[in-house]
Amino acid sequence: MATAAEWVQGARPRTLPAAVAPVLAGTGVAAYADAAVWWKALLALVVSLALQVAVNYANDYSDGIRGTDDVRVGPMRLVGSKVAAPEAVKRAAFLAFGVAGAAGLVLAATTAWWLVVVGAISVVAAWYYTGGSTPYGYLGLGEVMVFVFFGLVAVIGTAYVQVEEWSTPALYAGIGIGALACAILVVNNLRDIPTDTDAGKRTLAVRLGAPRTRLLYAGLVLVAAFCVALVAVSTTAWALVGLGFLVPALPGLRTVLGGAVGPGLIPVLQQTGLAELVWAVLVAGALVLA
Repeated sequence: MATAAEWVQGARPRTLPAAVAPVLAGTGVAAYADAAVWWKALLALVVSLALQVAVNYANDYSDGIRGTDDVRVGPMRLVGSKVAAPEAVKRAAFLAFGVAGAAGLVLAATTAWWLVVVGAISVVAAWYYTGGSTPYGYLGLGEVMVFVFFGLVAVIGTAYVQVEEWSTPALYAGIGIGALACAILVVNNLRDIPTDTDAGKRTLAVRLGAPRTRLLYAGLVLVAAFCVALVAVSTTAWALVGLGFLVPALPGLRTVLGGAVGPGLIPVLQQTGLAELVWAVLVAGALVLA
């Protein structure tokens, strides 16, 4: 039976900045429009964090029962390491989905009921990333899911429930945050190319090969930097302080382009997650103060 510490580790706390960042960015956009509603921002944060944890447990369960995690380079997995029963991990995933759904229903009831549909699609996408008979994460489409749901939907949705109208700066922020969220998955899959290949998991990194995956990672960092400029143009020049995200991003970029493999890529996950969080904090901070 897994210990409490192992359950926490299985929730992958180092990935949680990817859930916090979009909410910060979307709330910053709402604050710039003088429409921030802080209790809605907090509920959006609950939704985002719960979905991230749910995805992590669901991924642990689905990969574990397929045997994909039997040989790992990265952190421990509950099912793959056989420290927790698959059904227990599955229940934990659905409990987290339930928390996200409850908070999302409150936001929908106080904003617009069509948001329930968006939430339902998000849950389905989260489960079938590695779940079901034909998981799209095994077909090289994981990065698309991350970009759409942990970038565009999360940022634009957070801004919308507060402003209650379309926002171009939220779109730019969503692209920037989505690019860095994708970069986290890209470097994770770059690290796992050998084991994923053996397990028949055809991630985008497996399909592209290591050299092109490294270039993709660099391209995503550049997109995130460009989006800082787009946010600044559409709001305030102070948003350019968001380029400070390059400080934590550059060490990881050097590591990836330097040809690191296996365990050598593990620190890049944390560096990229920190870069995404710094992007959101600096841009949102500038928008709030403006």
